[in-house]
Amino acid sequence: MHEHGGAWQGGAIRQNGFVVRDLDAALHYWTRTLGVGPFFRIIEQPLVGFEYRGEPSAMRMSVALAQSGGIQIELIEQLDDSPSAFRDFARATGEGLQHVAYWTDRFDEITAEAELRGMVKVQGGRSGSGGPNERFAYYEAAGRQAPMVEISETLGRKAQLFAAVADASAGWNGREPVRDMAELLS
Repeated sequence: MHEHGGAWQGGAIRQNGFVVRDLDAALHYWTRTLGVGPFFRIIEQPLVGFEYRGEPSAMRMSVALAQSGGIQIELIEQLDDSPSAFRDFARATGEGLQHVAYWTDRFDEITAEAELRGMVKVQGGRSGSGGPNERFAYYEAAGRQAPMVEISETLGRKAQLFAAVADASAGWNGREPVRDMAELLS
């Protein structure tokens, strides 16, 4: 990794992303054993322009989001064997913490800084509604498979979704531990 003076301008880590083999089992563990919730689940996360190592990939995944204090928890189950960092992680490690994410409204600036720090882009695209302000990029550092660093542009509908997930966790009483993400997107 190249030396880069000064503090990381990405800000605070806002999300921990876990690759899981069975999303239902993971949701049970996180909600019942750890008491985190409610989780908002989407059976197949829409992705626009998804690329893995510079090549298009039709990767499909289920995702569930919840908030625990200042950290969003993302659970990811890849539904196929298409190329992705999630597939690679599952093959090498099984399950676990695959990435940490920084949220930003300065996507171009922060991704440029990641590259100045010697990180290499592994995958990226647009999530949520696929809007031009919902980009994401995953980076790896030399010699490290995990955790990767995700830079997530959090403007537009994605920012509203993330705020609604956090709001739902405040005072959560354990009821309805798994909910449909569509209720937050309407």
